[in-house]
Amino acid sequence: MYKSFNPADLSVPELHAYMLGAVAPRPIAFASTIDKEGHVNLAPFSFFNAYSSAPPILVFSANRSGRTGETKDTYKNIKEIPEVVINIVNYDMIYQMSFASSEFPRGVNEFTKTGFTPIASEAIRPPRVAESPASFECKVNQVIELGDKGGAGNLFICEIVRFHIKENILNAAGKIDPLKVHQVARCGGAYYTKLDETNLFEIPQPRTVLGIGVDAIPDGIRNSHVLTGNDLGMLALIEQMPEQALVDEFKKKEAYQYLSKFEGSERTHQVHRIAQEMLRGNNIQDAWIALMAF
Repeated sequence: MYKSFNPADLSVPELHAYMLGAVAPRPIAFASTIDKEGHVNLAPFSFFNAYSSAPPILVFSANRSGRTGETKDTYKNIKEIPEVVINIVNYDMIYQMSFASSEFPRGVNEFTKTGFTPIASEAIRPPRVAESPASFECKVNQVIELGDKGGAGNLFICEIVRFHIKENILNAAGKIDPLKVHQVARCGGAYYTKLDETNLFEIPQPRTVLGIGVDAIPDGIRNSHVLTGNDLGMLALIEQMPEQALVDEFKKKEAYQYLSKFEGSERTHQVHRIAQEMLRGNNIQDAWIALMAF
């Protein structure tokens, strides 16, 4: 059963809570801006993501206050000086970052209030956050105003003109290692999540190959009471079925002899359970071999 809504029937806080609870986790743009008088502002925004590589574009939104309808200082600054540094947030920064979201009076320097260290940018005027593992100096190409009521978004289309990545988050190949960054992301309410070895995982990427698809999986496997949707998705990645010689080789093994002792639906259950264990170990071909043997 679903609980369904018409957005027009919800208050802005209700709609906001449902959206942010469902669309999560969200990366955080820790945005540093400057006004025409040189006052610096630093504020976090979780309506944020990367949208293009050529040109390199980041987009974030500074929504109007849901209580007053007022625009944020970040919006006001960018309208005066269309430049921003988007600093990435990791766990070591999380409490200071959260404090920066306080509604300080306009002109107050959040770097000073939060204890973050400003460092001069190379291509634009707003400073970077020295504690950030990665920072993107951007010019703002466009501001898209989505409304004039409380909760309305203001989208900033930001083109990266210079970026900085700390060497200690890179692996031996020079790529960013998520296990070294410990990035954080925003969920609903006051909840956040941290990327680390307890919740990061890899899956095969169907970028250069075309798998057979779930529709090509035999009904007896596709309608399994054991295999999950994720399991079927993994089985669908294979480009072609294993050769019969590999299946025949499997039939000589102890695992096949063990499974052969079962009959009917119990055998199917056990075979699918073994295949599922193989899939958990990313052994897609071995799982197919086991399934094809019966």
